[in-house]
Amino acid sequence: MKLFKFILITLLINVSPPSFATIFYSKNEAMELAFGKGTVVDSLSLFPDDAEITKIQELAKSKLESGLFTFYTSKDSQGKLIGYAAIETSTVRTKPETLMIVLTPEGELRNIYTLAFHEPPEYLPPQRWYDKLLNRPLKEMDFNQGVDGITGATLSTRSALTSIRKVLAIYEVMIKNKEGN
Repeated sequence: MKLFKFILITLLINVSPPSFATIFYSKNEAMELAFGKGTVVDSLSLFPDDAEITKIQELAKSKLESGLFTFYTSKDSQGKLIGYAAIETSTVRTKPETLMIVLTPEGELRNIYTLAFHEPPEYLPPQRWYDKLLNRPLKEMDFNQGVDGITGATLSTRSALTSIRKVLAIYEVMIKNKEGN
């Protein structure tokens, strides 16, 4: 009986699919990356109306999954806005990827951080790929506008680009146009 249990356990361990889930940063660590250590972070909840949803989807070239979107903001000691951060989770193939997309106060793409990636690590786009997207305007955030794909990480780069376009579009429709930035 003991031999049978040993063989069964050994088979189950060897047959079970590997887990690739990697969480790189917690939410608190992510906010520190976005705004610096010790800053106070506020959340800005946005509820787009039907017209805003239509405009956002048109600009982002993708469908919004929710009627609620949250930006995180922080100000320096003089009360000046440091920037905006959004946390976006999307499905790459069958598993999620979570990015934090950081914008300047003027809405330019400042940083992109992978917070969690649950697909195999070889599908994760390298940081240098994300760095090539920084400061690009929304209209140029497309594979047809000079953004390079990555062989072996096509779905990951598509997913990331969709998340980035969505954040930039929401900023443009819900924040820039409202605050006159």
